[in-house]
This record gives sequence, C-alpha cells and structure tokens, in this order.
Amino acid sequence: MFTGLVEELGTVESLTGNDQASQLVIRAQRVLEGVQLGDSIAVNGICLTVTSFTQRHFQVDVMPETMKKTSLRHLRAGQRVNLERAMRLGDRFGGHIVSGHVDGTGTIVSRQPHANAVLFTIEASAELLKYVIERGSICVDGISLTVVEAADTHFSVSIIPHTLAQTSLQDRRAGDQVNLETDVIGKYVERLLGDRGQQRSGQAAGSTISMAFLQENGFV
Repeated sequence: MFTGLVEELGTVESLTGNDQASQLVIRAQRVLEGVQLGDSIAVNGICLTVTSFTQRHFQVDVMPETMKKTSLRHLRAGQRVNLERAMRLGDRFGGHIVSGHVDGTGTIVSRQPHANAVLFTIEASAELLKYVIERGSICVDGISLTVVEAADTHFSVSIIPHTLAQTSLQDRRAGDQVNLETDVIGKYVERLLGDRGQQRSGQAAGSTISMAFLQENGFV
C-alpha cells in the first residue's frame, strides 16, 4: 500500500527482455535505505518487487500484464521515474489510498501555466473516467493529486511548484502517456452495489444488496 507521495526521482538504467518477461534496473538512493529482497517499490505508480539491489541500484521483474496495461513499455535508459516505498503502519498518511495496481494509461493533451501552478489536462478512456470526480483523488504516475475538472473525455489536475520540481511531471509534455490509478473506494462501492440499472429494478448483479435492503436499513 502507498500514499502517492513521491520520495525520490530515480533514473532508468536499463529495460531488457520483451513483452513476455522484462527486467527493469533503476538507479536510486533514498528508497534503497533499509531495502530487502521482496520489498515493494512503486515505480511511476506501479507496485513492483525488488529482486536484487546494490547500494545505488535495484532490479525488478515486470510481468506481461504490467507491460500491457502501463507505460513501462515506453521507458528508456536515462528517463526519470517517480519512486515510493510501501508505507509503514504509523506513518503520516499525506496522500490517499494507493494500491500500486494501475488501472490503465492516459495521454497528456495539454500543459498550461495557471498562476503559480501548472494545469495538466489528461485524456483517458470512459472506463477509467467513470471513477474520476471533481475534487476527488487520482494517482498519476504514482503521484496523489486532486482532480480540478472531470469531463466525458478528460480530466485536469493542478500541479504546485514543489510537486513539479520533485516528480517526473517536470519532464512530461503533451502526447506523453501516464499511468492512472483511480480511487479504490469508488471501485469497491461499484462492486458492492452492482450495476445501477439492475439496482433500480431490484437485485444488484453479483451482490446480495438490493434497493429494498438499503431502504430497510435506512441507507436510502
């Protein structure tokens, strides 16, 4: 589990293999403090497992599903990536609940100055955007951000100077792909309540919760 507060910018040393089996080596420093084999580190928002490490590098294996669903396949040597270690019980929870399980990718369509901040507009699929709400939380390349605007085809986030300076967003331009993880709470709520159309007609699909149940227990 992560919070979406980036600890460090790492640098890609190499990405080898193919779409079926890949190994990623990243140069880092802070996230390697106290690291052990099997630890989880979020790389651009993707939870990956450390398989080997030195004082200045760590390696992770990347499975086919991760390559397919994320922007990792576009990484090149020398590119900077956002890094965050898994949170510890008792740490300050400064971001939001981030699992490191990316839902898909979005494409930056614009980057515009906005007073002392920078406004990023990101295009995404309808499947992802249904979980995006204004003033809600979203994780972009591992960064916990607040949604400024949510539309049918895109959403926007405002980046303060500190976040821009400390993350890989400083390198991102229109046309670049970013990893997106939507708010996990919304996905669980949808799962529990089932399809809205079926809910209105009675029993929710795949759930024992019905409209009658909600009424009887004072939820509606």
